[in-house]
Amino acid sequence: MGSPVSPIVANLCMEVVEELAINTSTVAPRVWKRYVDDSFVIIKNDAVSSFHDALNSIDPKIAFTIEEENNGQISFLDTLVSRKNGVTSIDVYRKPTHTDRYLDFSSHHELKH
Repeated sequence: MGSPVSPIVANLCMEVVEELAINTSTVAPRVWKRYVDDSFVIIKNDAVSSFHDALNSIDPKIAFTIEEENNGQISFLDTLVSRKNGVTSIDVYRKPTHTDRYLDFSSHHELKH
């Protein structure tokens, strides 16, 4: 189990990395939102790879990955962010395997395991 201060240290490190990346990049993102170690970034298409390279060049021990939108949609945390005709909407994200079926409370499954 990790130390109780780990999330605090991780948050501080991410703040430093974000500041360095945004201040040294030739193109700044229009939107940058982060929750712990997941970032939601809106940036011009032609600047994605250079900004990604700038992020990954800050510290060799920290590697950022990219997930780009597909058909105007991208999942972030448990939301589905959609863009259509310049309008952005947010909905609950469901995995493709989600069936909308739930166990009934009165079923004979143990409450504690």
